[in-house]
Amino acid sequence: MKINISRQSIYLLASSFFLLVFVLVFSFMVLIPEGKKYRITRGELANENVELKQLSDFAAQKEVILQKLQSDNLHAIKAFETEFNPERFTKQHRAFFTSLHIFKKESLEEEDGFSVYEVNASSEISSPKSFYNFLDALGKGDWIISVNFPINFKREGEMIHSSFTMRVYNNKKDSNSSIVMPN
Repeated sequence: MKINISRQSIYLLASSFFLLVFVLVFSFMVLIPEGKKYRITRGELANENVELKQLSDFAAQKEVILQKLQSDNLHAIKAFETEFNPERFTKQHRAFFTSLHIFKKESLEEEDGFSVYEVNASSEISSPKSFYNFLDALGKGDWIISVNFPINFKREGEMIHSSFTMRVYNNKKDSNSSIVMPN
């Protein structure tokens, strides 16, 4: 028995075999290794997405805390940015004293990013209570001020002369330019 296979069938069989070999080689050489890389990359991406979500949540929490702190401490933040004005200081705090004189203002060295001014003041008061009220008012004032010791009191008749030194702290203008203040 003789098998009669036509030339077209042989070409078709050879083409099919060649195509099958090509698909198998292509699958094992290209698709499977790339599929493994894809699965590894997909896993890494999933891990990075989880980490991104955690960091985004953390950043959102810190942003809420920052906004709350900025709103709670808005007075202090603005006080650091307000330039010290001796005339305005005298007008604001004149009610606590019979007379208030600011003698000199000298710029000191910078401390931790703040401009520091030292102010010597002399005043006349009728009672020490008004001086303590003045110290309480400094905390609510427009500037960040620390009163340095010693505070000298000298009684002359009905009046008490006091002299003290204050340090006025002012934030440098360019140090926190990236912070956005809430209005």
